[in-house]
Amino acid sequence: MGSAMNTRDTRAIDSVRLAGRLTGIFCLGAVLAAPASANRNALREIVQDQCAAHWLQQHSATPCERILLADSAHFRDGFAVLADRKGGAHFLLVPTRTLAGMESPGLFEPGTPNYFAAAWAARDLVAAVVGHGIPRAAVGMALNPKHARSQDQFHIHIECMRKDVAKELQKAAPAIGDAWSTVAIGAWSYEALRIMGEDLAGSDPITLLADKLPAAKAAMGDYTLVVAGMDFKEGPGFMALASTGPAGELLLDSTCAIAAPALRDP
Repeated sequence: MGSAMNTRDTRAIDSVRLAGRLTGIFCLGAVLAAPASANRNALREIVQDQCAAHWLQQHSATPCERILLADSAHFRDGFAVLADRKGGAHFLLVPTRTLAGMESPGLFEPGTPNYFAAAWAARDLVAAVVGHGIPRAAVGMALNPKHARSQDQFHIHIECMRKDVAKELQKAAPAIGDAWSTVAIGAWSYEALRIMGEDLAGSDPITLLADKLPAAKAAMGDYTLVVAGMDFKEGPGFMALASTGPAGELLLDSTCAIAAPALRDP
C-alpha cells in the first residue's frame, strides 16, 4: 500500500482532530438512534458513503476520526476509526470494505489488514479523551459475536478494560501460554492465549483463533474475541480471550475508570 497506508503517517490519518469529535458522534448517533433492526448496515453506510467518500474527494475523514485509504483502487484494504455513539472513551475500527463479522471469508483472504493491530494503534484516541496516558494493560479491544451484535458490519470496540476484569487477567497471566487454555473471568469462561510483543504487527488474533482453536474455525461468527494489553513477566504482550458466550464488549469500560488518577490523602 506504500506510505499512504502507514499508521504512523499522521498527515494521512489525522484529518479530523479531537476537537471535531462531537460532529462525528452526532452523525453516528443520528443514524443509529433508531432501533437496531431498522438499519443493521448503519456503520457500513457511514464509513463507505461518508468517511471514505469524503476522504477520496476532499481528504477529509468526516464524520470519522481517522481513515486509512490510499485510493479507490485499494478500497478493500482500508479502515476507519470513529467515535462510538454512546460517547465516552469508546471508539470503533471499521473496515471500508463490506465484511459482516468474524464469519466473513474475506477476513482470511491474502492481503487483508490485521484489524486488531490497527485498532491497537488507535488507542491514543482513548487516551486523548481521558486526558492523559493509559497503561497498556488498561486498554482492551473487543469483537462481538453474531448473536450479540446490532450491526452487520465488522467493527472492533476500542476502550479501556473493566477494572475488575483487568485484575482477573493479571492473576491468570502466569498460567496462560501460547496454546488456548480455559480461564474463568468472573462468571464467564473463556479460552485464553498469550501473544508476546509490543504491538500486534506480527500476530493477527483472528487468525490465531481460527488456526489454533479447532472448534472455532467452522463457527467463527459464534465467537467473541477480546484482546487486552498486558505486561507479562517476560515482557510486553497481549492476552486474547475467546468465547461463544456474551459479547466481549461487556468486559470493556468506556469511562476508563481503571486509568483514573489515584486520589491522594489530604
